[in-house]
Amino acid sequence: MNRSFSLKNKVALVAGGTRGAGRGIAVELGASGATVYVTGRTTRTQRSDYNRPETIEETAELVTAAGGKGIPVRVDHFISDEVAQLVAQIRSEQGRLDVLVNDIWGGENLFEWNKPVWEHNLQNGLKLLHQAIDTHLITAHHALPLLIENKGGLLVEVTDGTKEYNEQNYRLTPFYDLAKVGVTRMAWAHAQDLKAYEATAVAITPGWMRSEIMLETFGVKEENWQDAIQKEPHFGISETPQYVGRAVAALAADPEKARWNGESLSSGALAKIYGFTDLDGSQPDCWRYLTEVVDPGKPADTTGYR
Repeated sequence: MNRSFSLKNKVALVAGGTRGAGRGIAVELGASGATVYVTGRTTRTQRSDYNRPETIEETAELVTAAGGKGIPVRVDHFISDEVAQLVAQIRSEQGRLDVLVNDIWGGENLFEWNKPVWEHNLQNGLKLLHQAIDTHLITAHHALPLLIENKGGLLVEVTDGTKEYNEQNYRLTPFYDLAKVGVTRMAWAHAQDLKAYEATAVAITPGWMRSEIMLETFGVKEENWQDAIQKEPHFGISETPQYVGRAVAALAADPEKARWNGESLSSGALAKIYGFTDLDGSQPDCWRYLTEVVDPGKPADTTGYR
């Protein structure tokens, strides 16, 4: 990682930082020197209905160990008053907010692939959609007034898929499809409002990310993730959560970040521009790989793509 991406004296809020991309982003913001508030519903004493073992305290400790300052705060981003209290706490303790990352999700147990709306569980589908959209809007409503008090703030809406990819590919269920396209459009909409305050909003997507859940799905750990390539050859293009974290850190530290206002970005594309790598020193470009190798049905070959 190019540590010229300095975020010393900057304050970030990673909403939905318990695991996955949120954890990777929080850690890399910390590695660049930021104070990072990590929110989510799972703590060491209380699990959410998601029933996963990862906690916000663990993420905050990883942030601190990386060189920043991690502060865990249990928040249900569906509850407006809890988000308002969170922002009031950040204002009281820090007096500023420089980076807001909206990564609230929790939909892995709710979608059903390859099912039309009339076959998909309606309650689960609507919950997925509300978790992806409502929580982001509630958080933006309360946090952006603090972010725009200082010039140069950054709002990152984390999604799955670039705008171009999602416009050309159906994401296998209408609920998931709408959730991910909606978040990208949300970033564009916020960008229109933020530019008057010299703040920037972007949508960003990781590639095929080796989250805790994904590693479990393939029966591997990060240390031996390549063993999963035998089961799924295209898994060779996958990346760590820290890769998208480094993309966000690079954006946050860029004094010319406004050039990206309203854009749909990816970890792989930004790696080429800012010069950072994944933990193994590679630069996986997943979305180009999907378009040029997977979708045309070519054999798995990551040569030239990482």
